[in-house]
Amino acid sequence: MTAPIPAAGTIPWRRRRGQLEVALVHRPKYDDWSWAKGKLDPGEDWPVAAVRETLEETSLAVGLGRPLPGAEYTVLDATGQPATKEVRYWAAEATSPAGPLQNEIDEVRWLDVVAASDRLDYARDRDQLRALVRADKAGTLTTWPLALVRHARAVGRGAWEADDRDRPLDDVGRDRATAIAALLAAYGVRRLVTSPSLRCADTLRPYAAQLGAPLRTKEGLSEEGYAAEPARAGRHLARLVERGTPAALCSHGPVVPELLMTLLALVDPDEPEADLAGAALRAAAGDKMGKGEVLVAHLAGSGAQAKVVAVERHLPPS
Repeated sequence: MTAPIPAAGTIPWRRRRGQLEVALVHRPKYDDWSWAKGKLDPGEDWPVAAVRETLEETSLAVGLGRPLPGAEYTVLDATGQPATKEVRYWAAEATSPAGPLQNEIDEVRWLDVVAASDRLDYARDRDQLRALVRADKAGTLTTWPLALVRHARAVGRGAWEADDRDRPLDDVGRDRATAIAALLAAYGVRRLVTSPSLRCADTLRPYAAQLGAPLRTKEGLSEEGYAAEPARAGRHLARLVERGTPAALCSHGPVVPELLMTLLALVDPDEPEADLAGAALRAAAGDKMGKGEVLVAHLAGSGAQAKVVAVERHLPPS
């Protein structure tokens, strides 16, 4: 059996005069109204494709919010044979007005949710709309991302005779750091906190250069600092939760479970996806996350009111 065709997209949303609106696209080739979406480029991560396709089809710049239900349906592949298309979606607050459109799309239309439901041509597209409306009614549509990153692959300890803190990324690790930069950009991450160890700092360095933002090093996130005082790592994460700014935190395998348990305590038990979020955090804590893995927790609110409403895991290619 052939693998599904991977695609990704978003449901862009905004508030106009206090009313929730979503953006639909019209494809003249099929004369249908749907969501902005498209196939992944080779080696591309799903969230990166979702943002790219939204920009290409609508000219809307978006940062990804909470994930929404996906869709699977049958299409014809390049050879004319039936194939399964798998689409993953995210809520995405629009941060700019739509500009010129590409050839595949001849109109982008903002509609209130009732009109949008009526206008959509495919029943499967209403699953994402219903989930978005439920989140809005629960007050958890507006979220911010906290990305927990385990450093990318580094030169092996046995092959490194100098200070372990200076052990660098290897070629695979450097490639993954570049891919992580694209992932963090898709979520609109703005604040970067890391262990001072070179392999952690260099995992976030490509995105720091792209963003023009400083790397904030915290000794409590290093293996050595964690061994000396384990509670410091959780306090660094708690400060990010207090701030409520889209952020990424990079640390080491032995430190990761402490950070994940801090997030687990913030899972909202009343959230429909609480069980899934909790299960993802416990699983990640159990295997310490893979090297170069990015776990994105979507939080509503900040400080004492912060609650985790969804969790995603993005693993490097095997």
